[in-house]
Amino acid sequence: MSADATNPAAPGPVAPAGPRRRARPRIDLRRLGRAALLGPAARDRLPDAIGHVVEAHRAHFPEADLEPLRRAYVLAESSHRGQMRKSGEPYITHPLAVTLILAELGAETTTLTASLLHDTVEDTDVTLDQVREQFGEEVRYLVDGVTKLEKVDYGAAAEPETFRKMLVATGNDVRVMSIKLADRLHNMRTLGVMRPEKQARIAKVTRDVLIPLAERLGVQALKTELEDLVFAILHPEEYAHTRELIGENASRSGDPLTEVAEQVRDVLREADVPAEVLVRPRHFVSMHRVSRKRGRLRGCDFGRLLVLVNEDADCYAVLGELHTCMTPVVSEFKDFIAVPKFNLYQSLHTAVAREDGQVVEVLIRTHQMHKAAEAGVVALGNPYAPPAEEHSAGDGERADPTRPGWLSRLLEWQRAAPDTDTFWSTLREDLAQDREIAVFRPDGGTLGLPEGATCVDAAYAQYGEDAHACIGARVNGRLATLSTVLKDGDSVQLLMGQDPASEPSREWLDHAHTPAARIAIQRRLATRQSAADRTQGTGGDAAPAADRAQGTGGDAAPAAGSPARAGSAEVARAGAEAGPSPVAGPVGPVPSTGPAAQAAPGFGTASVAVVGRSDAAARLAGCCTPVPPDEVTGFAVRGGAVTVHRVECAAVARMRSAGRAEFGVRWGETTACRVTLLAESFGRPHLLADLTEAIALEGVEIISATVAPPAQQRVRHTYTLQLPDAAGLPALMRAMRDVPGVYDVSRTQPQPPGM
Repeated sequence: MSADATNPAAPGPVAPAGPRRRARPRIDLRRLGRAALLGPAARDRLPDAIGHVVEAHRAHFPEADLEPLRRAYVLAESSHRGQMRKSGEPYITHPLAVTLILAELGAETTTLTASLLHDTVEDTDVTLDQVREQFGEEVRYLVDGVTKLEKVDYGAAAEPETFRKMLVATGNDVRVMSIKLADRLHNMRTLGVMRPEKQARIAKVTRDVLIPLAERLGVQALKTELEDLVFAILHPEEYAHTRELIGENASRSGDPLTEVAEQVRDVLREADVPAEVLVRPRHFVSMHRVSRKRGRLRGCDFGRLLVLVNEDADCYAVLGELHTCMTPVVSEFKDFIAVPKFNLYQSLHTAVAREDGQVVEVLIRTHQMHKAAEAGVVALGNPYAPPAEEHSAGDGERADPTRPGWLSRLLEWQRAAPDTDTFWSTLREDLAQDREIAVFRPDGGTLGLPEGATCVDAAYAQYGEDAHACIGARVNGRLATLSTVLKDGDSVQLLMGQDPASEPSREWLDHAHTPAARIAIQRRLATRQSAADRTQGTGGDAAPAADRAQGTGGDAAPAAGSPARAGSAEVARAGAEAGPSPVAGPVGPVPSTGPAAQAAPGFGTASVAVVGRSDAAARLAGCCTPVPPDEVTGFAVRGGAVTVHRVECAAVARMRSAGRAEFGVRWGETTACRVTLLAESFGRPHLLADLTEAIALEGVEIISATVAPPAQQRVRHTYTLQLPDAAGLPALMRAMRDVPGVYDVSRTQPQPPGM
């Protein structure tokens, strides 16, 4: 009886017609059971029960040392003797079946040895110390990695904590998860003996956790069969309908896929490109998705063509011949050889159209790529053997297939998960994000992120909890908000503030898609709330600085009517220590004792002379606030005065068109002036205080300051300033731009007080 024969819901033998590779027959559990009951073979002789395993293993490793497998089987068989599975077979048939699955995928001897022993510590009296003594530390580690935690000790948390333990072990040795996936596949094949509710529970965990892990580790052979088994249990009606569609197609005479495969063989034969062309039937879940997407199905929808070649260059030669001699569907072309997927997958994808309008999908890859596509990390052999020097990994998360970027990130955030429930729910959410992008850092390195990630996610991926101080980003050289969604290949420069007390905004949670970002933000916000609660308990100020700044996206102005003089650096530093005030808005005219304070709002005090009219009073226009050495012109206004504008001011064109009298003006010797500057920044605590200090250190007096309400995490600050010397304006603007979070400073029209 085959391993899946006891599962009434398991996919049956119906499959699309067409040439297929000859598959090795599945392990006969009844025969193995009889062999197991006869006891171990004579010493130094391979037991008949592991004959299938040995045959499959030697197909990949002809020179493999089989002695560890013999000893592992002997220990496993003697330890499990007398134990029976719920399906009725001797228990030893389970580790044998799991080991055969891995052997057929190309797992090396150490993995197979651990696979034979994977349930001994959990279900028998064998200890990890015994495993180490007889088989070494590597095998002991793998067996420990897949050993479940006891429900007696962990209760309802046993399953999620077991997965956490396995993932942590996988971080050090990816072969742990290879064994677990094969173990789950065999259990799913024989799940039919379980109660329906238990079948559904196990199938859901398989769907939510193990299938995504198989996808991320590139083990497509396991992933596709697991998908079909889960599909049959959780969606029996859809499964039955899909099975019926496949059966109907198989009963039709003539297979268009076979016809196209022969055409492709002819094309490649004439081009002298050696290749193997196969018809690759779709599995049940893939067929179900295609039927939902396309509606009525035709013969070519039931499978794809697979073209296998020897060298990478041959892949592109095949592509060129197909696109030249057949009708290509260009929109279907994807190059996963030049840009591999994050799970080791490499292949060229294209499609060609038949004369009857049917579209045939074609996969082109080398034999080695195909092995990696089917077996993923299992096909690495011993992934921890010292690499050849010429193949040593360079920079980048994806260079090490035994510790891919997604796994490193998962291990990072799971340490911060506050409890089992958070870990379990977050793990399922994280694994549901099955596509990954790579973005480039300014130093040339890369960050691997899930599709849909934002600048918030990039910040926490690069800086961890230091990302609390992030104030903005540049994406592809352009300023961007932290909520900006990143695309594959984007370059990202994260702008970091210098204040160690910076806090994340609660709004960041709306833009955080990675568990690392969400957990870090939630933990910081919870810490802040706890501090606030403690403060309330002691009768102190219950509103932390960052919370008081919520209305401004993390930035606010000092309270209006502040009695302190704005030109004082000491006051600015005091403001920085005190934190921002409740709301953003006009700071209002700041009291000043300087002579410029007596000037009318919007008018400067720099000396200007009107050419040819020494008696005329010249006043600087408030709309463009000219300062030396701006090129200026003047226009007569009521009362005989002349207003002075920059020549590029919009008011100049209007007054000229209105026929207003224009006068030549020139700057006098007095260089003191008043100017209005607009500072644009990302919101953060204490920003206004830092800007005020920067202005004061330049010896400039603030006449008034206004902070507009934030929009998309950006804040606009408007300052009317009195400069002792107009020549200092460029240095002042540079000093303001140097304040962390400020990305632009420009001259603008001042806003009247009260607006």
